[in-house]
Amino acid sequence: MTDHLNHLGTMVCAARAAGIGLMHDFQNLSSLTVRTKEGPSDMVSAADERAETTCRDFLARTFPDIAFIGEESASENEAPDGYAWLVDPLDGTTNFLFGSPLWGVNVALARDGQVIAGVTYIPELDEMYSAELGGGAFLNGKPIRVSKRRKLEESLLSCGMPFLTKNRHGEFAREMQQLSPVVAGIRRTGACAVDMAWVASGRWDAYWERETNAWDMAAGAILVSEAGGAVSSVNGEAFDVFEKNICVTNGRIHDSIIENLKTASIE
Repeated sequence: MTDHLNHLGTMVCAARAAGIGLMHDFQNLSSLTVRTKEGPSDMVSAADERAETTCRDFLARTFPDIAFIGEESASENEAPDGYAWLVDPLDGTTNFLFGSPLWGVNVALARDGQVIAGVTYIPELDEMYSAELGGGAFLNGKPIRVSKRRKLEESLLSCGMPFLTKNRHGEFAREMQQLSPVVAGIRRTGACAVDMAWVASGRWDAYWERETNAWDMAAGAILVSEAGGAVSSVNGEAFDVFEKNICVTNGRIHDSIIENLKTASIE
C-alpha cells in the first residue's frame, strides 16, 4: 500500500458522500435526534452517526483491511500498528446543530501513527481540502500555501476554546491575556476542521488547541504541513497525533506563538 494518491481519491469520495448526507440533515435540523455525551454542551446527533457509517462503509469497500477509528465509534484514542483511518464525520457538531455553516468532515490515513494523507471537506462552503505526504496541499484541486506574515502584530490567529465540560479555562484566559494585546486578532470558529484548513490556505496564520483528539486534528495537521507550515505540540515538541494537543502556524511565527503559549501555561 504505497500509492497514497489511490487512498486520497477514495478519501475525497468518502468525505463528499458523508457531506451530501450531512447537507440534507442540515436542512432538516428540527427532525434530528440529538443526545449528549459528556455533558449538555457536548452533543452528538443522528447526523454524526449516519455520516460516520457512510465514511466507514465507503472506505471499507475499497480498503477492507485498514483499521477504522472514528469519533462516534472509537473505544480507544491511541496509535494502532499499520494503517488506520482517523475519521471525524462531523467536526463542529454544535455549529451544525445551531445552524452555522462552519462544520466539516475529516478523513485521514495514518501509518504506524504517522499521518500520510488527509482530507477536510466543508460542504456548506463547497471547499474540499486534500493533502498527501510529499505531494502538497490543495483546495478544490488547486495548490494552497500558508500565509507569509512574519510579525505577530500583523497575524490573525484562531484557537480551540474550552467550554462547559472541558478543563483548562484558567489557562485559556491567560493565553488570551498573553496574546490578544500583540496580534491583529484571535478567532474561534468552533470547528477544528475549518480552522486548520484555513491555516493551510493562508486565511489564518496559526491555530492551537490544548485538548482535542486524533480524528479532530489528523487531516488538518498534514494539510498545514504540506502547505508549507509548521506543526508541533503546544509546547513546541514533535507533533504526535495521539497526544491530544496541537499548534499549527505558517512557520514564520511559530516560535513566537509557542513562546507565548508556554508563558501562559505557567501558573
